[in-house]
Amino acid sequence: MDFERKRNESVYSNKVRAGKRRTYFFDVRQTKGEDYYLTITESTKRFDSDRYERHKIFLYKEDFNRFLEGLEATVNHVKTELMPDYDYDEFTRRHQEYEASLEEAKKQTETPSEPNEDDMSW
Repeated sequence: MDFERKRNESVYSNKVRAGKRRTYFFDVRQTKGEDYYLTITESTKRFDSDRYERHKIFLYKEDFNRFLEGLEATVNHVKTELMPDYDYDEFTRRHQEYEASLEEAKKQTETPSEPNEDDMSW
């Protein structure tokens, strides 16, 4: 039973937000034989409810290099052959602007601190 609990825990986890509705989770997990594998989960919020759809890939160490090579080759093909004029940084900039606007909204909703005796701006 201890192994089952441990198997579901991540040794390392990385979360990548991709827009408002989609998030990718990269989790390293440990096998019973003290080996490691990677789970890649896409979590997408459904339009019609507050529920999420999840799709998961299990990637084992013997496939890491081939998987990365295949992914890089495919992404590079799209970027250089199919859509060379597309601005691939557009969504990175939009995400950064969105995060900045969230931070600014958070700052505006925080209660300002009371002025102290040394603050002469009042």
